[in-house]
Amino acid sequence: QVQLVESGGGLVQPGGSLRLSCAASGSMFTIYVMGWYRQAPGKQRELVAHVTSGGTTNYADSVKGRFTISRDNAKTTVYLQMNSLKPEDTAVYYCSAGWGSTVSYWGRGTQVTVSS
Repeated sequence: QVQLVESGGGLVQPGGSLRLSCAASGSMFTIYVMGWYRQAPGKQRELVAHVTSGGTTNYADSVKGRFTISRDNAKTTVYLQMNSLKPEDTAVYYCSAGWGSTVSYWGRGTQVTVSS
């Protein structure tokens, strides 16, 4: 069993930055694919980025060049650095853990609002 707790969301102006953190408890953190998803009102949940146990990353086209995902296995934490934020990045952001493309665990989410 894995528990995921997100933090770092909030209100930011367009062009600003935020860093989300996801602290994971439980065993085997190092073997999981860790990811960030987001869900805007009225829309489906979508993948933002993920990072494999070996450090390979993948990003949605909409965030490439602006967001960076990273993981610290010693701290069992995954991060999402978000720069040049846009109003369309507004959503609840969820941390995930799993294998391959299968998500086995979800966090409760953290709200990110980009608005002037």
